[in-house]
Amino acid sequence: MRLDQFISTSSPLSRKEARRAIHASSVTVNGEVWKDTGKHIPAGAQVLLNGKQLALQGERYLMLNKPAGVVSATLDSEHPTALELLPAELIELTRNLHIVGRLDADTTGLLLLTTDGQWSHRVASPRVECPKTYRVNLSTPILESTIEALETGVILHHDPKPTKPAQVKVLEQQLIELTISEGRYHQVKRMLAAAGNHVEALHRQSIGDIMLDPTLEPGAYRELTEQEIASIG
Repeated sequence: MRLDQFISTSSPLSRKEARRAIHASSVTVNGEVWKDTGKHIPAGAQVLLNGKQLALQGERYLMLNKPAGVVSATLDSEHPTALELLPAELIELTRNLHIVGRLDADTTGLLLLTTDGQWSHRVASPRVECPKTYRVNLSTPILESTIEALETGVILHHDPKPTKPAQVKVLEQQLIELTISEGRYHQVKRMLAAAGNHVEALHRQSIGDIMLDPTLEPGAYRELTEQEIASIG
């Protein structure tokens, strides 16, 4: 890896700032000052920036319990974003951290974030059909005909292709668990509307085998376990 790339990847510095630090003799490799920004670092080399040892971070995988009113975006001029819920030092030291899929501003629950682009593609790709389970509060008691429609597939407004069959678990008359394997725009809300009901509140509980940690308060996050990461195949 090039020296300037290594510095920018393993520290809060941008590539431009890393080059400045290198030119200012602030970087040593195995005890020697390096000023060639494009020189490649040998494997196992000790790299110091202003006397502090640097190391490449591995990929990061996080789960966040998204509260209502927070948007699934990196930047937003009107609403707080999911990334703003994370500590500033984590954002500064973690390059390429991005949100896997989206939740509407008023939807709560499990949100995944990672630096691993291939992993996030496996989560979100329509070809993989990674199941997602939601707890859905309804405006009126659910009917058997509505359950049958959801489990068969419904035609959404302005979308001629029927949805793939969903799984419905009735918890109460106006509370269900709905599992879908697609990720269309506002899909759960549109499915219930097409089936003759209305979503009052929506909470994502799981993505694949990754369940929202019940100990996480709204707005809190934690690292995924190795087992959770590996479960997305």
